[in-house]
Amino acid sequence: MNPAPVVPDWLDTTLYPFENHYLHLDGHTVHYVDEGSGPVLLLLHGNPTWSFLYRHIITTLSAQFRCISLDYPGFGLSTAGPGYTFKPEQHSLVVEHFITALGLSDIRLMVHDWGGPIGLGVAGRRPDLIHSLIIGNTWAWPAQNIPHIAIFSRVAGNPLSRWLIRRFNAFVVWLMPAGVTHPMTHAEKAAYRGPFPTPASRQPTAIFPHEILASRDYLATVEQGLTKLADKPALLLWGSADTGFKDSERTRFEAAFPRHHTRILVGARHFIQECDPDAISEEICAFEQHPPQSVA
Repeated sequence: MNPAPVVPDWLDTTLYPFENHYLHLDGHTVHYVDEGSGPVLLLLHGNPTWSFLYRHIITTLSAQFRCISLDYPGFGLSTAGPGYTFKPEQHSLVVEHFITALGLSDIRLMVHDWGGPIGLGVAGRRPDLIHSLIIGNTWAWPAQNIPHIAIFSRVAGNPLSRWLIRRFNAFVVWLMPAGVTHPMTHAEKAAYRGPFPTPASRQPTAIFPHEILASRDYLATVEQGLTKLADKPALLLWGSADTGFKDSERTRFEAAFPRHHTRILVGARHFIQECDPDAISEEICAFEQHPPQSVA
């Protein structure tokens, strides 16, 4: 553990009132929050978010769980070491090493967006560490034959789009508000934009859209790993108004995890943690008390 750097002035600590922890890991400085006590609830973000996305859930659930959420290198308050490529397989290894460094086990793992392939990759490699899975709008397999995901990758991952992301912070400024159901406040916008003040700092967010298709081999490995997790209880929390991940992805997860329970978050868009944190928190508590024994 290391002394925490100064909290940046773009972060409203009344919205994010947590103690900041930092870990030097694999040449990176990895920021994380670690709130509450009880069963470990590890919360993994996607693109272009960071642990700020889970602030409401952490505040509510830290009374019953040890809520841990890290920022991948290059995201949030974490910084990447030299030579880091920001590809999902690298992020997954960082998360695995983070789990090892903190000595975590019996993990309730929540994944969303790119957190799905990143976190489920870890889980498939180390199923012995996983108690249960909480799966938001995401996927965990190659996307070449999934038109709506493949088209997004080709559009958002082409050279022009990557230039727009680096030049104008397009993913955060334009797509983030489209993925929530309420007008974002100035402080919320600042918290999501703050980690990416320069074109160079936006490279991590520009990499991910291209990697939806380019990381085919890694995603195939993640899919193979799901078979090692088939006996785990799984809670699916699915935003019904997400245009990125649809019912077809949800039903594929339901087939992969016979011991599942599904809660449709009616009207929730992609960033379900912003859209309906109360319902998510309620479902996680109920799931912990009564994990499904068979198909819901």
